[in-house]
Amino acid sequence: MSPPAEPETLDPVLTAERAHLARAAECLTEMRAAASAVVDAGVDAWASERLGAARAERLRALAADPGVPPFFGRTDDSCETFHIGRRHVRDTAGNPVVIDWRAPMSRPFYQASTADPQGLTRRRRFGFSGGDLTGYEDEVLAESSPAHPEEGTGRFLRAEIERPRSGPMRDIVATIQPEQDEIVRAPLAESICVQGAPGTGKTAVGLHRAAFLLYTYGSQLARTGVLVVGPNRAFLRYIEQVLPTLGEVDVEQTTLAELTARVPVRAVDPPEVAVLKGDVRMAEVLRRALWGEIAKPTDSVQVPLAGRRYRVPVERLKRYVDDVRRRGRAEDDQQVLHYVAGRERLATRLAEDARRQKEEGGGSPTDAETRRAARSAEVRDFCDAVWPVRDAAGLLCELWSDPARLARAARGVLDDDEQALLRWPVPPRSVRTAPWTAADAVLADELAGLLERTSGYGHVVVDEAQDLSPMQCRAVARRLAAGSLTVLGDLAQATSPWSPSDWRDTLAGLGRPHTVVRPLTRGYRVPGEVLDFANRLLPLIAPGLAAATAVRAEPGSLSIRPVAAIAGPLVDVVGGLSAVPGSIGIVCADDAAADVAAVLSDGGLPTAVLTDDGDEVPRVAVVPAALAKGLEFDAVVVVDPAAIAAAEPRGLHRLYVVLTRAVSTLVVLHRNDLPAPLGDHATL
Repeated sequence: MSPPAEPETLDPVLTAERAHLARAAECLTEMRAAASAVVDAGVDAWASERLGAARAERLRALAADPGVPPFFGRTDDSCETFHIGRRHVRDTAGNPVVIDWRAPMSRPFYQASTADPQGLTRRRRFGFSGGDLTGYEDEVLAESSPAHPEEGTGRFLRAEIERPRSGPMRDIVATIQPEQDEIVRAPLAESICVQGAPGTGKTAVGLHRAAFLLYTYGSQLARTGVLVVGPNRAFLRYIEQVLPTLGEVDVEQTTLAELTARVPVRAVDPPEVAVLKGDVRMAEVLRRALWGEIAKPTDSVQVPLAGRRYRVPVERLKRYVDDVRRRGRAEDDQQVLHYVAGRERLATRLAEDARRQKEEGGGSPTDAETRRAARSAEVRDFCDAVWPVRDAAGLLCELWSDPARLARAARGVLDDDEQALLRWPVPPRSVRTAPWTAADAVLADELAGLLERTSGYGHVVVDEAQDLSPMQCRAVARRLAAGSLTVLGDLAQATSPWSPSDWRDTLAGLGRPHTVVRPLTRGYRVPGEVLDFANRLLPLIAPGLAAATAVRAEPGSLSIRPVAAIAGPLVDVVGGLSAVPGSIGIVCADDAAADVAAVLSDGGLPTAVLTDDGDEVPRVAVVPAALAKGLEFDAVVVVDPAAIAAAEPRGLHRLYVVLTRAVSTLVVLHRNDLPAPLGDHATL
């Protein structure tokens, strides 16, 4: 491996690479200018609008970021060289200047090794300061090349992995490792579950897979779209710039709460109620409640058609209702017939009955006349009586307010005590004023999915999936339609009451039971000392799960300090960490966040408490433990870990999450004994 070139060295290779960088930047400017020059002149207003939208999308994809260079690497084979970057760059003649990292010819940059050079003679990585190229590093790969000892992770690669991170998460396109690349480049038809230990880059891998699929299957996904589902707004704010940096600006990123926002959430369920509402049995209760609204016809109906009325006898009406209702479980043995569609089909059956009667009398009604008959007041009144119009929130409100109705729907599914947990002691005055909870919103979404078909996506990425309840899994599965899935999570970080011991139940709930689980266990971001300390919890929280191993050691990265009081040591530690670049997270039990922020403010270190409102994560933030999942900071200060562990039933899982958020430095301040088995660790 060639030594990195220094900026001040008069190196002809460095000079040539800087010239290529300038050329790539110039070509990118020309590409933007060409896209801007496209005239929105179609054959009609709609075509002009579409051309304008396509031009705007192209300009967004080509938007310049002065801190992101056009390329980050290069591959050499025996005949030619290719520079690898975040997007394709070409000159005015159409010749490639930079190859998109997702293109097939870029794959050897990530996969080649001295054991399997994949046709490469050399791989080159570049060092940048801002947008300036400051050095390069060569790795000789071809067996015929002069022998060079294997040095492991190169200096530039390691520097990029370890670079301090303030603000949102960045892409890892320059540092994707072979095992990550295999997941990123999996075909669209394949659903994948990534069991990723802390620091292994599972979130970044999932986002880069979305970018790869959009590049490779763009025309297919342009029709169906890609959805990214995160656990909370703070997490989405953290990751929101990754895909735009890679040129993908039309990916929908949302939380599960936003995805299922069918009712205004204004209350919180007791834990036992939330657990019950997340149980998969609720799906059957809701199905019964909705389809139980359908009544038996009691009288005939006169259907108007082409100026006459045709009587449909009650016996045939009963048969029509029964036939359509039976198909409410499956239509053509493949697709569910939704409630609203069933009502429409019933109306059509009545109109077709009248049409047959008219035809038997020698008439020939038109299709338009038959459609009008299906929409007639007589048919509508009949449907209102036997197949009433319902909405999700209204039905759920009635279910929680009416013990008899709930008992009918839950018979044989929920016992009396469980039904009592679901009922509202005092029925609300209206649907709008009801004390809706987050779990109710998921149930209302289930009902909405029974009423009408939910729009699906071509690919769904769901992060922190180990915490999904069975009903939340169903909400995601409804958006999946016929598409594929990328599931991201870590069973050791499972903190919800529904958290599984393996992935089978979650994957079945997501509608993809045969999804292959791909483990990632090499931690690139968290120092080995920190991981080893956190891994002491694994035998208790995830027996049998492979522990993460770090690719780097950082002596001094872990500090465990017993203290008599938190205030003084906390101010000293945060003050010292603030003097060096990088983000800082002060993580504590949720109910202690305000007090911790006050201590720091009184000590002359004003900080912000992180909230789940989607605001940008500040450089120095007090982080409630419940919001720490998915985030990372250069330095983490854990305040009173025993309190974090004691705050919830799966507190040791939460503590494992908290202890693995640090990229460079972890400081643990504890007044009481550390939770076992952390307590036998020597003071550092």
